Amino acid sequence: MSELPLPPATRRLGTSDIEVSPIAWGMWRLAEDGRTAADAARLVHAALDAGITFLDTADIYGFDGTGGFGDAEALLGEVLAADPGLRDKMVLATKGGILPPLPYDQSPAYLTKAIDDSLRRLKVDSVDLWQIHRPDILAHPQEVARVLDDAVASGKIRTLGVSNFTQAQIAALQHFLGNKLVSTQPEISPLRITCFENGELDQAMMLGLTPLAWSPLGGGRLAAPETARDKAVAAALDAVAEAQGVSRTVAAYSWLMAHPAGIIPIIGSQTPARIAEGAEALKVRWTRTDWYAVLVAARGERLP
Repeated sequence: MSELPLPPATRRLGTSDIEVSPIAWGMWRLAEDGRTAADAARLVHAALDAGITFLDTADIYGFDGTGGFGDAEALLGEVLAADPGLRDKMVLATKGGILPPLPYDQSPAYLTKAIDDSLRRLKVDSVDLWQIHRPDILAHPQEVARVLDDAVASGKIRTLGVSNFTQAQIAALQHFLGNKLVSTQPEISPLRITCFENGELDQAMMLGLTPLAWSPLGGGRLAAPETARDKAVAAALDAVAEAQGVSRTVAAYSWLMAHPAGIIPIIGSQTPARIAEGAEALKVRWTRTDWYAVLVAARGERLP
């Protein structure tokens, strides 16, 4: 059977010179449950100790519908302020452009403010990757590009990315940018396979964008599958997981990482052991037969 290559120890972030781990840790729920800076520091160290150096947050993380906007960034900022040496050990990414309750705002004034506010909360001079979190249909991509290029020129941002953009929206923004995009962050999982067949990943490979997969475990549905489709996908993952001595979670991460676009799954867990477990995905080897078995289960029908 034709074997797919194992993931590399590090990947280039798009066409930049930034090296990132092939799996990332996300902080969507970092500020929940009364977590302290000491608690957050343990999670950061769990990721770094496992070789997961790519950390992804956003200004909206922590928002509960009424308050908490910026809480995850601020909590990470406390961690970095208490141990400044940590900053050099990570590739730090954040996102902005969502402004409750609008909901989206990429006007020049707000984008400029959002970038500055994130840096202030994170207590850093710059971030390695700044991403527009969701597209603002009312923002002209040329104006958005001007703000982003200015932020790069001023040293506030090293590289640029987008999240939840359509292919056309990516192409439009890319056209006006002087500093081209290096990443795109869509939802990708064994249960959300749209991007494998609709051209999203093909465009990413064509433009040299690194795909960052949010919700790579299907919002937790892979852990407790209920529908016939979800159970079929879980069973296909389990066949590989059991053969190679890893969990279904690790198999799901590695299934995404086997794609030639260089997908980087973002671990959403806020438990040290679960974060560290993700690094096991680097040792899982897929055959084309096994990989397509998961895809067929997810499609719910045979391939043409």
